[in-house]
Amino acid sequence: MRIELERRPAMSGFFAVVSPLVALALTVFFGGIMFALLGKDPVDALYSFFIEPLLEVWSLHELAIKAAPLILIGVGLSVAYRSNNWNIGAEGQFTIGAITGSFLPVVFYEWNSPLLLPLMLIMGMVGGALYAAIPALLKTRFNTNEILTSLMLVYIAQLFLDWLVRGAWRDPAGYNFPQSRSFVTEAVLPEMLGSGRAHFGFAFAILAAIGVWFMMRYMLKGFQVVVLGQSERAGRFAGFSSRGMVWFSMLFSGALAGLAGISEVSGSIGHLQPSISPGYGFTAIIVAFLGRLNPLGIIASGLVLALTYLGGEGAQLSIGVSDKVTRVFQGLLLFFVLSCDTLIHYRVKLVLGKGRALVGGANR
Repeated sequence: MRIELERRPAMSGFFAVVSPLVALALTVFFGGIMFALLGKDPVDALYSFFIEPLLEVWSLHELAIKAAPLILIGVGLSVAYRSNNWNIGAEGQFTIGAITGSFLPVVFYEWNSPLLLPLMLIMGMVGGALYAAIPALLKTRFNTNEILTSLMLVYIAQLFLDWLVRGAWRDPAGYNFPQSRSFVTEAVLPEMLGSGRAHFGFAFAILAAIGVWFMMRYMLKGFQVVVLGQSERAGRFAGFSSRGMVWFSMLFSGALAGLAGISEVSGSIGHLQPSISPGYGFTAIIVAFLGRLNPLGIIASGLVLALTYLGGEGAQLSIGVSDKVTRVFQGLLLFFVLSCDTLIHYRVKLVLGKGRALVGGANR
């Protein structure tokens, strides 16, 4: 006896739309079971995790801060994934974007021109794109698997950041703490609403999502992404370059990850330090798939995943659980999203013996 997956002749449009909601509901249900096993009241714990962070104005600002990098990175990854190019290294591109964008305020720390912040944002995007160009080059030139190369580059970027802030870029007046000089006022991303901590990184994320949605729906480049992602052979017949799409999708997703990195450092932290991300680049993969690789859906899924970060921090104080609970929730969500997607495209077939099978409960 064995279990097999058989492709369905047609995908259900209804379940394709509601499957993210089903995945979210299953995550909450099994999260409640997890809290019960930890000896916590499930209702109180879920309230602390998902509802309590939305009741205060300051927490809404924090939600926007945490959602901004998730949406920016997720939108870029959606283009790469829809073109069938699997950029798993957005965390590294986020880090390199933060480093390259911080070059001016750290090295030329006395410069306070109005051009400083725009140049930082541009340099952050260029840095992220160039770092994503490494797996693109290896794939197009040597047919190397971009999943492995982009992932391994993450750890190089993180170690490079750690080396910089403990060495060449360490603040000489920082009492030997491993961090760079604090950015001057002109290098800090301004607040978006004039009060609270939410900065223009969230506005960049919304604009990027709307712009990519427009590109995918109405522009030739979006059509190329979809065609080459579904069938590289059909794309070649249409005159589209698969190698060119590798470069475009990787550079584009890397640029948005780099923009997210410098926006996070400039808007939320104000200097470089060994750890600038709780794993935004990896969580954005969940954001992209929960949003069905649709830029507008990614806005909603980015806010949901940002809520898990914010709720996890609050739950540590209110009910005394570990910060690893956030990771468990995110892992559960990814598992159920992928499981629902699998069941949308395939039906489970239980093969009892030679020539006999049960499909959906019926003998065949």
